Amino acid sequence: MSISERDQQIRQTHAPLIQQVVKACLNAEERQRLEPMLQMAREQNWHALVDRIESILQGQRDESLLLNLDEEDQVIVQAILQGLQNPETLPDPEVQADPTIAAPGLAQMIHAANHGNSEALQALANMAEYMIQVPGDMRQLGGIINRLLQGERDPDVLCKGMGPSGEQLVLNILEELNQLSPQ
Repeated sequence: MSISERDQQIRQTHAPLIQQVVKACLNAEERQRLEPMLQMAREQNWHALVDRIESILQGQRDESLLLNLDEEDQVIVQAILQGLQNPETLPDPEVQADPTIAAPGLAQMIHAANHGNSEALQALANMAEYMIQVPGDMRQLGGIINRLLQGERDPDVLCKGMGPSGEQLVLNILEELNQLSPQ
């Protein structure tokens, strides 16, 4: 089965969640590790996705789980269901997602938060909290979100200590922010 590049990026971006749901389905003791992820998803208003994950945890496995979900949530639920049938299909949480995919969404959230959107600000705070727990460039990105919110746009300051992938993500975010708020 061929997976589109966009869907593969979604799967990769949400790999830790997808992996943990499958682990929790196979071992009830893993549920406690999943709960903070589900709570963060609830806080980001991903209620439909969390409802489907709860249904999967209760044993539901049919295609009706995909109804009335947005495209991203459908990809996540499909990846969980496929992973339960064949663990070899699970995305590797160690592989970084393509930074060009994440930049527009992050820039939109930063822009919205800077213009008074409290939901975007809360979502960014939650993301930053999650990111700083992940090693590498994601940890550093989580650490600079507040600087981006405060208006810092100097790539040398923001990219300090990042690898090429992290630098590219920051540069892409800055480019998107510039398009959203031209000087």
